[in-house]
Amino acid sequence: MQPILRPQNPHFSSGPTKKRPGWSLQHLNTASLGRSHRSSYGVGRIRHLIALTRDLLEIPDDYYVGIIPGSCTGAMEAALWSLLGPLPVDLVAFDVFGHLWVHDVLRELQLQDIHLIDTIPGFLPDLSLVKPTHDLVFTWNGTTTGITVPNGNWINSNRKGLVICDAISALFATSFPWHKMDAVAFSWQKAIGGEAAHGMLVLSPRAVERLKTYTPPWPLPRLFRLTHEGQFSKEIFEGMTINTPSFLCIEDCIDALSWGISIGGLPALIARSKANLSVVEEWVDDTPWIEFLAHDAYSRSSTSICLRFTEAPKDWELPMAIAKLLEEEGVAFDILGHTRSVPHLRLWGGPTIETSDLKALLPWITWAHKKIT
Repeated sequence: MQPILRPQNPHFSSGPTKKRPGWSLQHLNTASLGRSHRSSYGVGRIRHLIALTRDLLEIPDDYYVGIIPGSCTGAMEAALWSLLGPLPVDLVAFDVFGHLWVHDVLRELQLQDIHLIDTIPGFLPDLSLVKPTHDLVFTWNGTTTGITVPNGNWINSNRKGLVICDAISALFATSFPWHKMDAVAFSWQKAIGGEAAHGMLVLSPRAVERLKTYTPPWPLPRLFRLTHEGQFSKEIFEGMTINTPSFLCIEDCIDALSWGISIGGLPALIARSKANLSVVEEWVDDTPWIEFLAHDAYSRSSTSICLRFTEAPKDWELPMAIAKLLEEEGVAFDILGHTRSVPHLRLWGGPTIETSDLKALLPWITWAHKKIT
């Protein structure tokens, strides 16, 4: 029988992700629209966003937080192009986006002393191979595999090299060891449901010292430059963005960050995401024809929840048909997995998703599976 209960909100996309509960355009402050991003008011709004970000994510006071053009990609590229070169580099990859950073370091920057640590989809690579004398580049959460590193214990606290982390779908939904991070990239359209095109880059004092003492041998595009005439461009991290930002996006992000703080901050956001994963885990345990793409529970993401069908693990036909049917029914939008990964469905379980909506959706997946097969 077709389920009666429907999710109140059918948005389960893994990026851009669902807006925060109760979101409305009417909640946004529009006084900044049409203002210059160099005006005192405009800079003040940008600084307010940075302060809220530092507060909600519990970023240390001596770390630098700035807005970078080009979403998380722009922030990661700025870190890679500006910081890598003086030391060997360990590249940890276990999803599509992690391998994009591998490509950029190998093919674009053409660094020679590279150590690739990767694996097949559904598993974490051997993190014990990471060396503290090397720089490290990795993605914390793999949105195309549903794999996440469970913690930062595998990263040496006294390492010589810098740690550059793509944290886009992990922040706001997991506890983060900032003292082990040196350059962290993310954007607003993932776990807090903000608008796209703007990236965030957080730098440690060690990363800033690298910028002051090392000049890359390659030309740096203006959008990636974190220094000017050999000096660290501190003003980027004080509200003076490299290019013109969208104040509509900034106000939308301020709204999302304020919501996160109002419900109890990072612990509350983490709890909401864990509750979402728990609901799906219970359903998978009771459903013999589906399984997590993440083989081990300890490395299972609570945000990008990837599921594959046991009877056709290498065939896109079934997940495509189910995703299409549920979208036609208006109960789930954009749940087909990333097509450059293995065939799967992908449910976003970040903190803006209501657990009740995920709970209502799961019987619909069961219904669609029976109807199609």
